[in-house]
Amino acid sequence: MRADSFFWGAATASYQIEGAVHEDGRQPSIWDTFSHTPGRVVNGDTGDVACDHYHRWSEDVELLADLGVNAYRFSLAWGRIVDAAGRPNQAGIGFYSRLVDALLQHGIEPVVTLYHWDLPQVLDDAGGWLNRDTAYRFADYAAVAVAGLGDRVHNWTTLNEPWCSAFLGYGAGEHAPGHTKPGEALRVAHHLNLAHGLGVQAIRSECSNASVSVVCNLHAILPASDSPADVAAAERLRRVGNDIWTGPMLDGQYPAGLIDETSAYSDWSYVQDGDLDIIHQPLDAFGVNFYSSSHVFADGRTLTQRIADAGPTCWVADDVDFKPPSGPLTAMGWNIDPAALTWLLEDFAKRWPGLPVFISENGAAFDDVATPDGVHDQKRIEYIDAHIQAVEAAMAAGVPVTGYFVWSLLDNFEWACGYTRRFGLVRVDYPTQQRIPKDSYAWYQDTISRH
Repeated sequence: MRADSFFWGAATASYQIEGAVHEDGRQPSIWDTFSHTPGRVVNGDTGDVACDHYHRWSEDVELLADLGVNAYRFSLAWGRIVDAAGRPNQAGIGFYSRLVDALLQHGIEPVVTLYHWDLPQVLDDAGGWLNRDTAYRFADYAAVAVAGLGDRVHNWTTLNEPWCSAFLGYGAGEHAPGHTKPGEALRVAHHLNLAHGLGVQAIRSECSNASVSVVCNLHAILPASDSPADVAAAERLRRVGNDIWTGPMLDGQYPAGLIDETSAYSDWSYVQDGDLDIIHQPLDAFGVNFYSSSHVFADGRTLTQRIADAGPTCWVADDVDFKPPSGPLTAMGWNIDPAALTWLLEDFAKRWPGLPVFISENGAAFDDVATPDGVHDQKRIEYIDAHIQAVEAAMAAGVPVTGYFVWSLLDNFEWACGYTRRFGLVRVDYPTQQRIPKDSYAWYQDTISRH
């Protein structure tokens, strides 16, 4: 894992850090609407100011430079890049242009994500991701972004965690836009896949030598026992968690089992002739976001019984249930299972040998305490260290891993949890916007310098 051939990085996302939501022609997004809707976000928190990165980006670039990373993964706000009619917004493009130039001056490679959940509200008003046309508007936006930045940005990612956009945004209602219909989630998943394929085409059209990827939170769903029923249960859930993306993107088809098992929610009639050819675009790399694992077992209830027990709006799978997480948990209530990351990477490499992968997000929220002599976040250090070792184990087994990005550089707006969860290597004191590097920052700095 030599630093000159491996991306050692940190990651952020636009709505979580930028603030300045009404400045320089930025359009409102679905997360502006969602966070301002009472009851949607803890404490009524919003991203209106967040980490004020829009005004403090130069300070944050210095933090990255001092950290010693050679790559920084960040997302563009769709509504900063284009106006409501889809035309280039030069003020927004200019902001990211200055950021990219500063990164490059410090020898930090920008790794740019086009979509990290902040769909312009004007597109949601027209149907959002339920509307097939949104996939085409995404491609238009991608073309504008690459035209403005592609002379300096080589690494482009289409989507971040489309599973969350589809299933948390349209199935469970936990994320924007807050819908609760499983059938909608499946339709949205297809349109996100379509957007990915169209986006890849747009990127390559504007910048033929770009390195193009997608980022998925592939689920390490493992059977609770070796019983055939539990093994089959895990496979079924991985189909809807993982194969709904990797199938069309990497194989050019949806798994037959997925379509059969979700027929109670959708007839899949929105998949049109030629869609899978569009989605199945050659990729230069595949990003994996990993935080925890899940263990599942076969549940004797029928699908009808489970819907009756869970409620009609809850996403459920026939004959499958989850074991409660055990062992030490993060502040998110997630388990800590670095061995599952090794398993996930090795399983991916067996299915798609030769396709480079990178860890696009990995990190943990803990209840950090600020003291007069700093933030001593030993649990975060232990978490990151264990997961870097898990990546090294996968590489030793032959998996072509090309980078590791810690989530996150800064404490930030953690979606529906607001500001109650802190993932950063750097503490943000939100009232003053003071940045305070934690012990984990110094540890990661040292780790990078030793590789």
